[in-house]
Amino acid sequence: MGKLDGKIALITGGSEGIGFATAQRFITEGVEHVFITGRRQIKLDEAVKKIGAKNITAVQGDTSNLADLDRLFSIIEKEKGRLNIIFANAATCTFAKLGTITEKHFDDTFNVNVKGVLFTIQKALPLLSDGGSIILNGSNSSNKGDPDLSAYCATKAAIRSFARCWTVDLKERKIRVNTLSPGAIDTPLLRSLGKDEEESEMLIASWQAAIPMNRIGTADEVAKAVVFLASDDSSYITGIELFVDGGLSQI
Repeated sequence: MGKLDGKIALITGGSEGIGFATAQRFITEGVEHVFITGRRQIKLDEAVKKIGAKNITAVQGDTSNLADLDRLFSIIEKEKGRLNIIFANAATCTFAKLGTITEKHFDDTFNVNVKGVLFTIQKALPLLSDGGSIILNGSNSSNKGDPDLSAYCATKAAIRSFARCWTVDLKERKIRVNTLSPGAIDTPLLRSLGKDEEESEMLIASWQAAIPMNRIGTADEVAKAVVFLASDDSSYITGIELFVDGGLSQI
């Protein structure tokens, strides 16, 4: 038996990186069905093909677009009628030095990382079964000062606050809400932060040097932690921030 037998799950931003690895893990752990979202249809198609399972549905859309969210939940309601697990994973991250931050940079970052998460959860509530599990993908940037990432760090601090507040808001329904906060994880998003491959490798090397475990993490290592928070293994855990960052936040 798998840890997620009979569960219906939604993963936003599931076409690559942490979201994709989590979809794979969910299926391995026996999930009845998993829905994944992403902004690029071609990437979603590739993800479904790589996973190669029948119990996965990809829905193209932008989580910061409320009409896209309405369409997503209409599809979930029609196909399965319920949800047990939500992994709000979709996010964006770009550098912008203080003094050069534009309104567009601010809006783009907050629209996906904060607005998108709030309305994903709010619109999912009618479908989310009592006793369900919500996992919000945060970041160890929620409690660190990262250079040139002030807007991004602020969004992840907001995610941490959402988990605390929603834990209280949803306690009568026995819905658990937790934040998962990765550090430097080897994903396409991380490798896109540099202007070119050389700069990306330099960034990765600098992060690796600061991490007590002396390496960056893998998407599957984060996915295993998501499975823990999604399953009954964490039945007495809610409102927490679980760091998956090789010890960086603690040392």
